[in-house]
Amino acid sequence: MDAVDFILYNGVILTMDDQHTTATAMALGGGRVLAVGSAEEILRLDGPGVTRRDLRGLTVLPGLVDTHNHHNVAGEVDLHRLKISPSASVEQIVQAVSQWAEQLSPGAWVLGGSWGSGLYADLSTPEALRLLDAATGDRPVLLTDDSQHNKWANTAAMRRGGIFELTADPDGGQVVRDPEGRPTGVLIESAGALVEQARIAESGPLDAAHVAASSERAIEMLHGYGITAFQDAAASKEIMAGLKTLDDEGRLKAWVVSSMLINDFIFGTEFVGDPLISSGEQYRTVHHRPDFAKIFLDGVPPSRTGAFLEPYLPDDLHGHDHLGATTMPIQELEGWLRRCAELGIGTKIHCTGDASVRAVLDTVETLRSDGLTEIKVHIAHGNYIHPEDVPRFGQLDVVAEISPSLWYPGVIVEALSSVLPEPRASELHPNRELLDTGATVAGGSDWPVSEDPNPWSAIYGLVTRRNPSGEFPGQLWPEQAITLQEALHVYTTGPAKAMGLDDVIGRLAPGYSADFILLEKNPLSTDMEEVKDFSALETWFAGHQVYTQE
Repeated sequence: MDAVDFILYNGVILTMDDQHTTATAMALGGGRVLAVGSAEEILRLDGPGVTRRDLRGLTVLPGLVDTHNHHNVAGEVDLHRLKISPSASVEQIVQAVSQWAEQLSPGAWVLGGSWGSGLYADLSTPEALRLLDAATGDRPVLLTDDSQHNKWANTAAMRRGGIFELTADPDGGQVVRDPEGRPTGVLIESAGALVEQARIAESGPLDAAHVAASSERAIEMLHGYGITAFQDAAASKEIMAGLKTLDDEGRLKAWVVSSMLINDFIFGTEFVGDPLISSGEQYRTVHHRPDFAKIFLDGVPPSRTGAFLEPYLPDDLHGHDHLGATTMPIQELEGWLRRCAELGIGTKIHCTGDASVRAVLDTVETLRSDGLTEIKVHIAHGNYIHPEDVPRFGQLDVVAEISPSLWYPGVIVEALSSVLPEPRASELHPNRELLDTGATVAGGSDWPVSEDPNPWSAIYGLVTRRNPSGEFPGQLWPEQAITLQEALHVYTTGPAKAMGLDDVIGRLAPGYSADFILLEKNPLSTDMEEVKDFSALETWFAGHQVYTQE
């Protein structure tokens, strides 16, 4: 056993173990937890060279875990791109673009986001495009929406992406056009990827130091929220190479699980599928684990690309019977899951409609009956689940990976309500039923789809089904509320198990990584209206302090 080098005592330590044990002291050594118990027990381990810290009643919680984010994108946005609120109007977006462009070098692209999904109609007009063009001229502009699936581009960017030469929509996408048939600049999924690919070709690939710096910046930001482990939900070889560089240099201060892209109609990534998932091992380090593949099985409901069992609300473009569609037939999905099983990696599968959720469950049922019981499968988002399919998550050991802003009222929920009928539109995330039927539920921010990765606002939403900012009134399907104790597990032990790290993180027990946060109060004895405003006073990773609140 490692020698004790640090003792914390006189605290309230929520270990998050199976018995919900609360301790008052903890001994660390070699970056791991060595002992947890009473102050009297732990202080017996004191000796020469041991640092002691009186916590004076502060609460200790394991480092929080985010099982779905796009950390490198978020770091890139923070360092290099225009940030737009999803609640911004068309005029506010154009003004922000104009101001941002003034500080760029001549000809440089304006890149940024996230415009709100509820703006589709407002942006899909010749007038909106004229405003954007007038503000930017020949400088190309490419702005991403709050789902990260769709783009708004100006005329200069569309020219570079060949949008005006298209005689039909690209597979897996749509060029939104005005009544005269002219592109408006709103580009759905793979249509936006065409412009993204043109930008990459024009600007050249980002160098390794740039990519690594974006990851490092994102991890610094995650530390501010008390997050010490996460799963990147759409990893490229460049991102994984950057993470390996960071860890080789001792700069990777988080546990990272990568989900390697099998298909991509959003980010413009071309090295995907078997060549990527077969090469993951070369990027493995102590703290980086390329243990998952990622499949986009459908799109997103606001652009009517989520796959549903019952139709969307009718509109002029799609008619009365539009269901959306999956990106691949179930036979191809099964083939990919079998390939992942051969490689010994799990799969994270993006599903926003109940038809795509059912396709995954049906496929997993086939695999389980064939004896492939060990492969980990996440249904990412799973916004809508048919009631008959809810028990199957627990029965088939499929992880329900859930995303905030979808279990309480907000911008995205309003966008969903504009394309789906009630009450179906509001019946999002049956979290209570999922837990009651034995499913593993893991919280993921989907940052930067969400404005930030704050787990405390998400926890508040899980417990109250209310919007934590108060900007949007009411409750969303309040019958699906869970307890605060359960919500804490959704951000500690649940994602640790889902990511295959439950022997290393998610709780404070002997042998586990010394990842923890300090809080001013015990959330379990604090009013929920205060819990939503919680923040980490300090964040520790592997026994080292990596963040302290200013």
